[in-house]
Amino acid sequence: MRQLRGLAIAFFSAFLLVVTAGYGQSLGDVAREQREKQKAKQAQDSKAAPPAHKVITDEDMPEHPEAADDDTANSDSSPAESSAAPSAPGRSGEEWKSAILAQKNAVAALQAQCDKLNDSIHYVQANLYVNGAEYNQYQQRKQQQLQQMQKQLAGQKKKLEGMQEAARKAGFGSAVYEP
Repeated sequence: MRQLRGLAIAFFSAFLLVVTAGYGQSLGDVAREQREKQKAKQAQDSKAAPPAHKVITDEDMPEHPEAADDDTANSDSSPAESSAAPSAPGRSGEEWKSAILAQKNAVAALQAQCDKLNDSIHYVQANLYVNGAEYNQYQQRKQQQLQQMQKQLAGQKKKLEGMQEAARKAGFGSAVYEP
């Protein structure tokens, strides 16, 4: 009786092991399958009607977003030119407001980083300290980094102003372009 019971438990355990091994699909595999199903469904639906919203995935994002940010911050274009994407026709007030608010948050975050870095810069008299000269060289590098961040901040502020001006020209009130 005990041998039969032990054999039943061993058989049941082996059965569970085999069954769970068959379902060993990773989450990535499941996501890929779902994405393929959605693409197939969208291909069928695109014949009927264009999609209302575009879902941005990792495949749509650039590999180096820092490089894209540097390009926009260092451009010498006018504010209206730097806000070419926000001035798309048919953009609603809420879309303008959220884009402007996001840009304001980006400007505020960069300003906070600049302030923090600026507060951390402290030069010393090189001859009073053992490593005073090296310390001051480090502070000089921080000063150069601060200057670069301030240029980037100026570009971001210019972009914000361009977005606000474009929203104003699109006929929206100050509640939209001054959230």
